Amino acid sequence: MSADPKIADVAPSAPELTPYDEQHVVTYMRLLDAQADNADWREVARIVLGVDPALEPDRARRAFDTHLARAKWMARHGYRHLLRRGWPKNDDGCT
Repeated sequence: MSADPKIADVAPSAPELTPYDEQHVVTYMRLLDAQADNADWREVARIVLGVDPALEPDRARRAFDTHLARAKWMARHGYRHLLRRGWPKNDDGCT
């Protein structure tokens, strides 16, 4: 996993775990934490996803909505895939 993986404009919607999901597990957890804290989506988009809603409102909203939906999918279903395959390793071989 990269320390700061690039965020796509739209998160995956496949019914199985993708390489993108593996790279963004921490991002998904941060989104779920932010939702639990009732954080403003604009702040979350800027801080967690790196998209400024003041400069790119449509892109920021789309990225936020699709990544949060994927985070929820991961919490309900995708984690099982991670458990079966094992947690992704960093490039340096550490987990």
